[in-house]
Amino acid sequence: MTTLWIILGVVAVVILWLILAYNRLITLKNRAKEAWSDIEVQLKRRYDLIPNLVQTVKGYAKHEQSAFENVTKARAEALKGGGTAHEQAVKENMLTGALKSIFAIAEAYPELKANTNFLELQRELSDTENKIQAARRFFNSNVLELNNKIEIFPSNLVAGAFGFKKEEFFDLDETPAEREPVKVSF
Repeated sequence: MTTLWIILGVVAVVILWLILAYNRLITLKNRAKEAWSDIEVQLKRRYDLIPNLVQTVKGYAKHEQSAFENVTKARAEALKGGGTAHEQAVKENMLTGALKSIFAIAEAYPELKANTNFLELQRELSDTENKIQAARRFFNSNVLELNNKIEIFPSNLVAGAFGFKKEEFFDLDETPAEREPVKVSF
């Protein structure tokens, strides 16, 4: 009779562990989805600011049409969304590069750099970029925790049994030049 109770106790502990491991994986998966949603909210804010910035700069630099078209195309491509985190990151990298060209144009127009509307848009965009960066870090930390649970024994047994898949990190591709330290010369 005691052997039966011991076996039932062990079975109960295993079942309880399975339930807890499954629930933990679901929690981590949902946190990663929530973190992705935070990124999308900040990206939407960024996309809404870009047309205002382009219009402001256009008024000063009418002959820089190709830069404006590049920003508009990159924004449209990024707005399509969809795909994996990596695919979205590639689109965002293209948009970031196009925005850099707009700010480079602004450097050539001192009256534009002094325009309060432009300065406010630039500040808003900078603030949004910081929020995107924070949301990316939050997303990536949640993905890391989920991926660890999916790979680490014994929770990998539950993950495999229930079809949990690893998530991709939100990484922006950097060119080798962007990885180099910034060179400052006076």
